[in-house]
Amino acid sequence: MLDSVRFRLTLWYTAALALIVCVLCVVSYFGYWRNTLERADGNLAELSDAFVTTFQAELGGHTDLNSIKEAARVAILEHRFSDHIFAVLDSSNNIVISSADFPTAPAPDNEEPSVAEVFHSPSFQTFKEVANSGDRLYRNVTGGAKAGYRGFARHIFINGQKWTVITLRSLHAQKEMLEDVVSTFAWIIPIGLLLASAGGYFLARKSLAPVAGMASQAGRIGAENLHERLNVQNPRDELGRLALSFNSLLDRLDQSFERQRRFMADASHELRTPVAILRGEAEVALSRPNRPPDEYRESLAVLREEAQRLTQIVDDLFTLARADAGQYPLTPRDFYLEELVADCLRTTRTLALAKHITISGDCSEELPICADEGLIRRMLLNLLDNAIKYTPPSGTVSVSCTQSKNEYCLSVSDSGLGIPEDLQDRIFERFFRVDEARSRGENNNGMGAGLGLSIARWIAEAHHGRLELTRSGPTGTTFTARLPVTISTASGHPAEYTPVVNP
Repeated sequence: MLDSVRFRLTLWYTAALALIVCVLCVVSYFGYWRNTLERADGNLAELSDAFVTTFQAELGGHTDLNSIKEAARVAILEHRFSDHIFAVLDSSNNIVISSADFPTAPAPDNEEPSVAEVFHSPSFQTFKEVANSGDRLYRNVTGGAKAGYRGFARHIFINGQKWTVITLRSLHAQKEMLEDVVSTFAWIIPIGLLLASAGGYFLARKSLAPVAGMASQAGRIGAENLHERLNVQNPRDELGRLALSFNSLLDRLDQSFERQRRFMADASHELRTPVAILRGEAEVALSRPNRPPDEYRESLAVLREEAQRLTQIVDDLFTLARADAGQYPLTPRDFYLEELVADCLRTTRTLALAKHITISGDCSEELPICADEGLIRRMLLNLLDNAIKYTPPSGTVSVSCTQSKNEYCLSVSDSGLGIPEDLQDRIFERFFRVDEARSRGENNNGMGAGLGLSIARWIAEAHHGRLELTRSGPTGTTFTARLPVTISTASGHPAEYTPVVNP
């Protein structure tokens, strides 16, 4: 049960609420106790003042002991209450007269001790000693009682002598009131916490119900039904954003799975053709024991050609696999881009001459760059091979290289028929070919595997650049690779150069 988020949320919520309520109750209790005590002290002071006023009025100008006792007796009888006790002490701190001298006076309450027991208690004796040393003193007096008394002492002067008037009030009513407050807290707090816990669990369950639903729905999603998505009730709250993020993850996974499935299907299809040709030619060569040497040489030529094609396909697949896994490290070095373009043009000139294609380059200025020379060469050769392959005889292929702000623009143009507009968005997909639209007849022979442009685009992106189809129409097609201009340092490595290895 502790593994449930709803239970843990409810437990933390209840614990926090219990702590807050307990602190509030304790503060409220002490605040109420302090307020009650202040009111009691105020009442004691007022009653003591009234007692002294009556006592002095009855005393008149007399200062003998009998007059003092008679005045105090009248004041006690006039201010006699069931929960108050009075005592008048002389200058020697002895009780001259008190409420204990009136046996007819009712006791403060049944639970309190007698007045005489209060006056003989050690707590009252201590109060007398302390009261004699100061004026207007408040102090609690236990007197052997359960609740005790609240005492107030003040001094009056008669014939130059200091007399002390002590007023005691029973704390039984205040104690009962505070006990009622504590008992009220004792049953209200548990009931309140129980109701709050039930409400918190209900709210937590209701709030987390979409999470449980998403978890159940996500558990049913697999490779077979990866197209399904989580239900989003409120896209603006946290759970809605979580569901949207998970759906976005499913979209990326679905696209990745789809690319992998298409890649495997296309790879199988591309590899099946050369393997079938190799097997067929081998079976034909071995079908008759005695064949002319020319026929064997012709079969071996076909086997070599298909083996070369198979090797190229496997090499391209291996390159893309390493690139996808981020395991194709770049080795940047300083070189001149115009020299690399001239070298690639010399390499492909034989292929162009075989189809009577005019190939030219326009790279007159020096273009220093720090990049992986081998990969840039492969990108350019792929673009040139693609242009030559789809350019008809007597056509033209041109390469231009210019600098624009902080990047080099390397463009390869041909004079072919162009790519249909509805297929231009897919031109960089792996194994995608538009042979039907850009067929060049016999010289093409379907040798392309549809990986050249994919590899070329990855090489451009690995160097923080991009490869774009900038023009395609009846007059020809132009691919442009935009590569950043990197500044070389003394160590021979580009400054702030971080290669991107994922295509």
